[in-house]
Parts: sequence; structure tokens; C-alpha cells
Amino acid sequence: MNTQSSADEAHFGFERIPAAEKSRRVGEVFSSVAGRYDVMNDLMSAGLHRLWKHQALNQVAARPGQQVLDLAAGTGDLSAGLARQVGETGRVIVSDINADMLNEGRDRLLDQGLVGNLDYVIANAEALPFPDRSFDRITIAFGLRNVTHIPRALAAMQRTLRPGGQVVILEFSTLYLKALQPIYDVYSFQVLPRMGRLVANDAESYRYLAESIRMHPDQDTLCEMMIEAGFEDCDYINLSGGLVALHHGHVY
Repeated sequence: MNTQSSADEAHFGFERIPAAEKSRRVGEVFSSVAGRYDVMNDLMSAGLHRLWKHQALNQVAARPGQQVLDLAAGTGDLSAGLARQVGETGRVIVSDINADMLNEGRDRLLDQGLVGNLDYVIANAEALPFPDRSFDRITIAFGLRNVTHIPRALAAMQRTLRPGGQVVILEFSTLYLKALQPIYDVYSFQVLPRMGRLVANDAESYRYLAESIRMHPDQDTLCEMMIEAGFEDCDYINLSGGLVALHHGHVY
């Protein structure tokens, strides 16, 4: 489903709100769940999110010495793998719009002993505070659907990638195994909020997260949006029956 709306409105889950309010309301959601985010990810996906992120890192394939931007980095799962890929001579910018999530990620990365090649930046994906052609790779995992204007974010990523660079987008998408849709709906809208209430004491945030998945563009629509933003050789890989899709595009 295409989430794009007018410049004055945006989707917040199934609700339509003034576009200017979305960043604040999404920020409230992630500030609420930051402390239990990793536990909930493991429970929600039965640990599959770790395999999906491993697939994303294989697609990125950053080389030693490269400069990488990890957007919506959250608690730093991708950032950790990227830091190991680029090595001591490379640099990973760990970025999130939400300070609470970024602090959680920094603490986790420090606990893993990853300190020498990481920098932390609070940034809005729609208005990246970096010069043109700054990065060899840009990643965003499970964050694009929370952006207010996805085309602006894609354009910002394209602007800041160097020739030869690649963007890798890991995001929940649209099931192509339609027989599973009723089960998935029950899980998303009944089980998930109850799980959020029990584990994180926050049913509403997890209801929003489930709704935001349904409002995200499907695989082909997102691929078209990437092409419109100036990426080339765009393609995607369906994971877990289309529950998640791994998109990638290049700048030449």
C-alpha cells in the first residue's frame, strides 16, 4: 500500500494527521519502547529479525575503509556489523531521529567494544545534515515506514551517496503468500498489542507499529519510488514470504 499523502497530511498508522505532527508522534512511540525494544523485536519476530539483518549486511558488503551511514539505527544491530565490515580505517555514522533510541544503541555498541570507528548523529532522514557524495553505503532497517515523506528521504540518501554507492533498505512489506494473511492479521492486531502491554507496558505503540507496516508501500511501489529518486539498478529480495523485503539501489 502506498503511504504517500499530501504535503499537509501523513499517515500515523491508520490515522491521518497533519504532516508536521508525525515526527513528534513517532518520536513518542520510540521513546516509550526504547528500553524494551530488543526484547520485543525478538518476541515479535521469533528471532527472525536477526536473520533478516544478517541478509541486509550481506547485501551491503561494505569494504575496509569505506564511509557508511546507518539511518534509523535504533539499538545498533546493523551498525555493529557495518563497523566490522569497514574496519579501523572506515567510519560508520550511527544516526537516528530519536535521542532515546540513539542512546540505547550507543550503550549497546560500547558494551560490544565498538568505539573506534563510530560516530553518533541525531538526524532526520528527510533532511540529512551531510554534504553531497559523503557515503559509500547507506542503510536503513525498519525505519523507512516511520518517515513522514518517503520520497524526500530517498532523495536525501541519493544525494549523499558517492558514485558507485549503494543504499540498502530492510523493511516490513506485503505478504505474497496470501493464505497466511488472515493469520498475520490476527497476530498483528490482536496478539502484538497484547504482547506490547505485557512486556513493555505499552499496547498503543505496538498497535501503531503494526498499522504502520500495513500503510507502507508494497515491494514494487517502493522500487518505483527509488527509481524516481534517482537510484539505478533497483531491485528487491522477498524474505519470509514477503513479510519483509530487502531493497537495494545504486548511484553511478
